[in-house]
Amino acid sequence: MAWQEQYEAWRASYDAAPKRREDATTLSGIPLEPLYGPHNVQLDEERIGYPGQYPYTRGVYASMYRTRPWTIRQFAGFSDPEATNRRFHDLVRGGQHGLSVAFDMPTLMGLDSDDDRSLGEVGHCGVAIDTIHDMERVFEGLPLGELTTSMTINAPAVTLFCMYAVAAEKQGWSLADLGGTLQTDMFKEYIAQKEWLFPPEPHLRLIGDLIEFCTEHTPRYHPISISGYHIREAGSTAVQELAYTLADGFAYVELGMERGLHPDRFVPRFSFFFDAHIDFFEEIAKFRAGRRIWARWLRDRYGATAEKALLMRFHTQTAGVSLTAQQPDNNVVRTAIEALAGVLGGTQSLHTNALDEVLALPSDHAARVALRTQQVLAEETGVTSVIDPLGGSWYVEWLTDEIERQAEEEFATILSMSTDGTIGSGILAGIDDGYFTSAIADAAFEFQNRMDKDDYRMVGVNAYHDDDDDALDILRIGAEIEQGQNQRLAAVRERRDANALRDALGRLEAAASTDENLVPLIMDAVRAEATVGEVSAALQRVWGTYSETPRL
Repeated sequence: MAWQEQYEAWRASYDAAPKRREDATTLSGIPLEPLYGPHNVQLDEERIGYPGQYPYTRGVYASMYRTRPWTIRQFAGFSDPEATNRRFHDLVRGGQHGLSVAFDMPTLMGLDSDDDRSLGEVGHCGVAIDTIHDMERVFEGLPLGELTTSMTINAPAVTLFCMYAVAAEKQGWSLADLGGTLQTDMFKEYIAQKEWLFPPEPHLRLIGDLIEFCTEHTPRYHPISISGYHIREAGSTAVQELAYTLADGFAYVELGMERGLHPDRFVPRFSFFFDAHIDFFEEIAKFRAGRRIWARWLRDRYGATAEKALLMRFHTQTAGVSLTAQQPDNNVVRTAIEALAGVLGGTQSLHTNALDEVLALPSDHAARVALRTQQVLAEETGVTSVIDPLGGSWYVEWLTDEIERQAEEEFATILSMSTDGTIGSGILAGIDDGYFTSAIADAAFEFQNRMDKDDYRMVGVNAYHDDDDDALDILRIGAEIEQGQNQRLAAVRERRDANALRDALGRLEAAASTDENLVPLIMDAVRAEATVGEVSAALQRVWGTYSETPRL
């Protein structure tokens, strides 16, 4: 073949080049050849396929962005409900397509703002939500039956879902009108983020209740978004992020099937949430491999036949861990490249980080620049014109195959820890003995070693650094926010019907030791003006708390 002669001529020239690199790897450490082509890659047309067709390597929909661009869904939430409401209105006026709520640390941990453990944290990393009234204020003037809302909440996710549903109810919408996504992914909490309320099994019971409830009552709502983002932010490789996330997804499929539900009924409303890191091609290949793996496992292992159950639809957020406090303006460039990787990888929705998020919640200016970054990509670059333009690239297809191969090795390891042949059992065993925590820590340590040796160079950190970086004017949350939130909470506690509250919480606590679905009971408690912390405490009295096993 003519290419063989061309390859041999290129190889001779390459071998003669002085000071060439021989140890190149991806960001995650996958060794790379200097060139990919017919001399080392065999393209498999069936595995590559076409968009909207099994195995969905090239995209979940036939027309992809030719129909409409990805959903711009900027993550927002800070201070008190009024401030977040103003930011949401600004984003909608600025052209955002859907809302995404960030909650503060007390809310994420199922605590009330006036809890002693909340001191100094109220409103700092997201919006403070204590009661149904806070949720109403967050969405005042925003029609919940017309917008889709993503909520990044896990341990108390069901409680926040119930507050959202009751707030919509008060606006005049039905459960069937609600569209959006709840994160709810507790496996990744035990694996990476470490925010939980109970031992794993009770959390899984709550997730099963939510899956059942949403299958019956909220056909437009996604009850769970399986999240790899936090796994990657904890220090994992791209392969670990993909493999652990998909394994978590398989375990939630098994959970629904244990409830007697066929995957075709509930899996179509699963979604995923991934990190888009700075290694451009590795991220694109990760997304393409993920679609192929999910479709194959759902069809061949779990018996799904509905096309929507086979589709790995996902939201992407650019990598927070890639941002630097040094020379923060560089973060705009990093974010744009990462966003482009998400788009060329076929994401369904996208959040672009602000340049100052490494230091604080985004300022209004930084949030607007992050939004405009997506709009420039969508309107000016031409990336919506051609579907999967990198499909058929020898390098991209090889890297897609390699990430898939390594992910399958991770699944085999997880299954080897299982006591009953399920992925879910293997994940629980891996959580219990610290397997995932240890593997991610090893990956983070290896990356830091590369940084320390200058094998990986980060502009402004260990390369091209300056001593005169200009200080940013960052958003600061004052103590008056916590004081105001606590005053409003105290007023609710004073005026609410104590008997109705006691009855609602009592029914919830009694049902927690049965197999009754708890979602309607939590909704009743929310209507009775129960706080997030009170619902959490009622369930903890039955289920207890959890401390992970140390692994050194």
